[in-house]
Amino acid sequence: MRLLAPLLLGLAVLAEVAVAGRDFYKILGVPRNANANQIKKAYRKLAKELHPDKHQGEDDANEKFQDLGAAYETLSDKEKRAVYDRAGEEGVNKMGNGGGGGHDPFSSFFGDFFGGGGERDERIPRGADVVVDLWVSLEELYSGHFVEVKRKKAVYKAASGTRQCNCRHEMRTEQMGMGRFQMYQVKVCDECPNVKLAQEARTLEVEVESGAHDGDEQVFVGEGEPHVDGEPGDLKFRIRTQKHPRFERKGDDLYTNVTVSLQDALVGFSMEIDHLDGHKVQIVREKVTWPGARIKKKDEGMPSKVDSNTKGSLFITFDIQFPKGEISQIQMDAIMEILQQQDVNPVIYNGYRPN
Repeated sequence: MRLLAPLLLGLAVLAEVAVAGRDFYKILGVPRNANANQIKKAYRKLAKELHPDKHQGEDDANEKFQDLGAAYETLSDKEKRAVYDRAGEEGVNKMGNGGGGGHDPFSSFFGDFFGGGGERDERIPRGADVVVDLWVSLEELYSGHFVEVKRKKAVYKAASGTRQCNCRHEMRTEQMGMGRFQMYQVKVCDECPNVKLAQEARTLEVEVESGAHDGDEQVFVGEGEPHVDGEPGDLKFRIRTQKHPRFERKGDDLYTNVTVSLQDALVGFSMEIDHLDGHKVQIVREKVTWPGARIKKKDEGMPSKVDSNTKGSLFITFDIQFPKGEISQIQMDAIMEILQQQDVNPVIYNGYRPN
């Protein structure tokens, strides 16, 4: 019995693993408490890396990509994720259309990313590209964000009958008599199946990358205008930054202004600034602060798009709020006694302070 107990325990563990199925969190490389944005970012990154068209000839390329799609489909759906956390992949499968695939999540992030496989043939005509300005906040650019866009896309569908297609001009030569020829141009077309325009509703996931800059584009290949005899163009979302009430961005640096009282400017102060993601930036001044004084807080700027662990600086410029109202003679005398500036004469200059 003593030997049997560990054996039964081992079998129970193996059974539990079998029931649990694939580890979707491990496949995506995210912790179990990952939020929706973390799951989307992980999927988008891995989907580009693991797409079978980039790993042709590798036996397990399709399997890895299917595992990735199943992991994303499950963990990006709140209901499926809750079932998966309780009962594993088997529990999701019992829901119907779970874990293994409904729609292709890859296309919602990239469109026809590989143009049907490999690089595009420049000789094939393409429809027009569609460029859309995507207005985002500085907060979204700081932390990263996903925007869900509903799009109605025009596509060509098969219809009855045939049509002329692939039309081109060719030169023909006709003999007019002994030693006489005439050359002329004719239009030649092929016969193709007929098509008609239809509307398809699509949901696209547009990633606003952390640290992205104004004018950066995310391209959805094949999601632009259709071409009756070729491939559709691309859909491009171009980042546009909304004006922020407190911060201004220059490169990866942030700039802001703070107004303090004359008293704080003279004796020093301690205060906190709310940053774009809600964390507090501590400011301590233990010396006189003059109007226009500027301090630099390293690593409190925008994250770098190349390396999110690297950040720019935050520059804070101070303005001074002077007291309003009349000052009594006694107060004037006290101020003059404290400042001891009676012998300082006004200096007139043209905007450049003397050395």
